[in-house]
Amino acid sequence: MLATLLSAAALLAATPPVAPEPKIPPVASLDDGVWLKGDLHLHSRHSKDSSNNPEAKIIRFAETIGFDYIAITDHDNHVAGDIAHNTWSDPEFKSKSVILLYGAEWTTDRGHGNVFSAKPYDHQRLYDVRDARDAKILAVKKALGIHLSANHPSGKDHFGFSYDMVDSIEVWNSAIWSRNAAAMMIWDDMLRSGRKLTGRGGSDSHHGVPDTPAQAVPNSNQATANYVGTPTTWVFAKNRSAQAVVDALTNGRVSVSANPNDPRVELRADLDGDGKPDMMMGDNARATGKPVTFEVKLTGGAAKTTVYRVKVVRNGEDFGAYTTDPATGTAHFTDTPAQGVRSYYRVTVEGAQTPYPQIPNSMALSGTMIALSNPVFFNFDPNF
Repeated sequence: MLATLLSAAALLAATPPVAPEPKIPPVASLDDGVWLKGDLHLHSRHSKDSSNNPEAKIIRFAETIGFDYIAITDHDNHVAGDIAHNTWSDPEFKSKSVILLYGAEWTTDRGHGNVFSAKPYDHQRLYDVRDARDAKILAVKKALGIHLSANHPSGKDHFGFSYDMVDSIEVWNSAIWSRNAAAMMIWDDMLRSGRKLTGRGGSDSHHGVPDTPAQAVPNSNQATANYVGTPTTWVFAKNRSAQAVVDALTNGRVSVSANPNDPRVELRADLDGDGKPDMMMGDNARATGKPVTFEVKLTGGAAKTTVYRVKVVRNGEDFGAYTTDPATGTAHFTDTPAQGVRSYYRVTVEGAQTPYPQIPNSMALSGTMIALSNPVFFNFDPNF
């Protein structure tokens, strides 16, 4: 009897406890919100490597093309971290129609990241720990209550810190789509690891159109190829406020278009088969083991007159390719996410560019890449 008890005790000791399934919060309303468009990576005259680009010019341009929000993210090392008394205190930092996020490009020897906030914060604290260990930086980031995003992860100034520190990743930097392929791979690797990171865009534009020929510099031609809105990041925000923009960016109800005139893509999923979507990109739900019907919907641009090619990516691998119905701007596909296993689905859209007359040379740089969605998630641990 004693031997049997000892054997049972040894077996229990050798068997690891079964971890409870993570509690996944219910999906928020799919109707209670508004789509807002903007640019999350812009440089003004407060970045020393910009030209002919005062804040007033950037904001006036954004107002003219009907943007809802922008983030002017000047290099903090150009002002020794004092963003508050440069970019934010500039008398030109104001708009009656465009929401202005508070932010900066955190520029360090280990890479670059953008900060987004609905209100002023002590950026100097973040700048001062730029050479510290990741754990200390993360503590400061949490104390400041800011959204930190990894910039151009595959570029020469790639984000060289732990991705556990960030809330989003810049998967589409500038109008030049081809150089973002590696960034997409990094994003997929992070998603497959269990990190629920929002993919976003940012033009990273530095140069404005000179007011006179005498003000032209060698980089002035960039203003006609890469400027505000190339690409454009769309967020499904609860309301038209700075906090709602940051919250949507964090939650992942986000898609990106090559320019503001191209169609916006939305990815939704019908979990229970009743013909109505139950979740959208950025949302996370527990898989039921039953087939799920996904809808890809294009809105605006030439969505309802043009056939676009939709590529579906499941867990970092190509899943299938579909074409949109030009009468409805939609495409559908079905799959069965596995129970108890992490999985995600995202889409990219290819086709003919919608003209962007204000930045006429941007369309050629973006090629046939029109838009991308954030993923719909299944069984992701919200506490990862």
